[in-house]
Amino acid sequence: MSRILVLMLMISTYALASEAEHGGTDIVQRTVNFILFAGLVWYLVGEPVKNFFASRSQEIADKLKEVQNKLDESVNLKKEVIAKISEAEKFAEELAVASKKENKIINDNIMKQCEADIEALIKQNASKQEFEERKMVREVVEEVLRETLNQSADTFDKEAMANVILKKVA
Repeated sequence: MSRILVLMLMISTYALASEAEHGGTDIVQRTVNFILFAGLVWYLVGEPVKNFFASRSQEIADKLKEVQNKLDESVNLKKEVIAKISEAEKFAEELAVASKKENKIINDNIMKQCEADIEALIKQNASKQEFEERKMVREVVEEVLRETLNQSADTFDKEAMANVILKKVA
């Protein structure tokens, strides 16, 4: 094929490149020469240019596909993150409710324990008060008996005993 093309080019150059003796323009010859030159350039350079642009188009398509895949991955990751956030919010709400319940239970237990401690302290205080009253009564009785025994038997009458008792009671 290339031999035929080269042969035609050589013939056309010889035939059409002659000087114009008839005084007209050589537009036809020049057009044919240009068409032959363009055809030859197309034949020699066409395939590499086509391959270059085809490979360039393929590279662009591959990069576009890669970018689209990354975009899809990021959209999926965003959905997963949103799902995890909603799960975390639900967990936080459940945790808040559970902590409120637990707080109420602990508070009730502490209040029951405090009430029991208060009752124990009241009972203990009452028993100490009762003990102290008995001790005080015993001391008063002992003191009254000592004073009465210390006084002489002849001056000890009902009136004197009443006075001693009244002094201690007052």
